[in-house]
Amino acid sequence: MDQHLKIPFKIQLILILTDLEEIIKIVEVFFETGKKKNLGVLKEIQLNSTDFSSFSDVPPYDLKDFVTTIALEELRFVSISDYSYEIIKPKISIFDNTAIVAFELIQKGMLVDNKSFSGQHITIEGRGTFVLVKQDTWKIVHIHLSKTKI
Repeated sequence: MDQHLKIPFKIQLILILTDLEEIIKIVEVFFETGKKKNLGVLKEIQLNSTDFSSFSDVPPYDLKDFVTTIALEELRFVSISDYSYEIIKPKISIFDNTAIVAFELIQKGMLVDNKSFSGQHITIEGRGTFVLVKQDTWKIVHIHLSKTKI
């Protein structure tokens, strides 16, 4: 029997809203790293496990593990100054202890080349899918980000 059926409906609704709020907050914290440059949070909100994976349309194109993903995310976020983002139309689906978040995304900022002391304004329109698992708290276990306009 499903565990949720044993819990009164009103309490189920509160639990679901709490999960929805927690899940979207984790996605926001991920992108806030680009603004605040608090890179340590990336390791806290993502699952440090061999089960973790990520894909992107930025080289390298292979399926990345936790350590490689963290390194590339840190490099990306420190290389963009005046970073801003907008998560558009997030759709959150929860299946027991797994959640899928699909969304459109606009990212803007100044891509900085520290060697030549130059920068280029960028606007990236894209989409993302995050898969999260709930153990003690919700953690990101898979990320897929891609551009929709080149």
